[in-house]
Amino acid sequence: MSAAIKRRPSQRVQVGKIMLGGGAPVVVQSMTNTDTADIGATVQQVYELAQAGSELVRITVNTPEAAAAVPAIRKRLDALGCDVPLIGDFHYNGHRLLTEYPECAQLLAKYRINPGNVGRVRKSENLVAGHPEADPFTIMIETAIRYGKPVRIGVNWGSLDQSVVVRMMDENSRQPEPKDVKEVTRAALIASAIEGAKRAEQLGMPHDRIVLSCKVSEVQDLIAVYRSLTQQCDYALHLGLTEAGMGSKGIVASTAALAVLLQEGIGDTIRVSLTPAPGGSRTEEVIVAQEILQTMGLRAFAPMVTACPGCGRTTSTVFQELAQSIQAHLREQMPEWRKQYAGVENMTVAVMGCVVNGPGESKLANIGISLPGTGETPAAPVYIDGEKAMTLRGENIAAEFVQIVDDYVAKKYVRKNG
Repeated sequence: MSAAIKRRPSQRVQVGKIMLGGGAPVVVQSMTNTDTADIGATVQQVYELAQAGSELVRITVNTPEAAAAVPAIRKRLDALGCDVPLIGDFHYNGHRLLTEYPECAQLLAKYRINPGNVGRVRKSENLVAGHPEADPFTIMIETAIRYGKPVRIGVNWGSLDQSVVVRMMDENSRQPEPKDVKEVTRAALIASAIEGAKRAEQLGMPHDRIVLSCKVSEVQDLIAVYRSLTQQCDYALHLGLTEAGMGSKGIVASTAALAVLLQEGIGDTIRVSLTPAPGGSRTEEVIVAQEILQTMGLRAFAPMVTACPGCGRTTSTVFQELAQSIQAHLREQMPEWRKQYAGVENMTVAVMGCVVNGPGESKLANIGISLPGTGETPAAPVYIDGEKAMTLRGENIAAEFVQIVDDYVAKKYVRKNG
């Protein structure tokens, strides 16, 4: 972790095998977009997300069929050697599903509860057998306590508890100098989360089994909300824009918001909520989250590739193609390398396009290659740990360089199992 970033003190929460908060590394999580009742599709996507590096995976539990599928999903993942903790995402009917499907309640590692959607009022349609006097929120918290599960009290801008909003708007209207609506709404968001957490504790939920989130879709709102939230509690915090968007917009917005907060030491787990392109991989959000943390010096997940942007000296696309292929190769190898080699995630690789910065950047990386630019000698010197090791020529430079990287990993990094 970068010495420049001092983490906010927070309670440590255990989610399955993963620790959040209390100085533990910032955890990357993601969420499936499959129908959870489709066991095969959900298992496949959870596995892909975990392989990409998601340390927690959230699944939607919104129907009896989804709740009934959780045991089979967990069993299949375990058979694949995938022990990633599963988080159940509950909203309107979570109290019923957790009560009626106890195996689902037992096998999930954490429950996500949105106070604005769960409800705190006992209504006839919310009554559950065995809980004649309990409201939905109470039932969910009591279930979490019974099975020893942590919860995330997750408040969203778009589904905020209206009773809290109305109360705070009324209080604000009576002030000599009322605040603007957005400021009051931000305060209501925070109040809803903290009040939910306090109520959970009154019901018996341990302080160190509660994670909070106050998610919005605008960068400046997220920063303002979390800065204020950190002044009012020490719960572990989940960061993320609730609807970041697609493509570069989603990546830029998430990075802009999360980087500011992380730099201030705020946040114990993050999710980058990208809208995937049609047919696109859900794993993109995991990679973006990892790269935010890694480029900030908070964690290392995979070898980093340094590549020049290109200019008039680099009219060839060879260096671009090599940078792309080597980055893809490193990502593909990381699930196995992570198991085999200690420290390989800290490796750096440089792929440069001409003689101007090529040799210098290559020497600074663990392995670097300086490809010939326009008018340069058709040769590509390779540098290993700062020293020129060889020069590649011909049509197979890309394949030869990939092999050099693989050989370097095998020789440089200590095998975990001897």
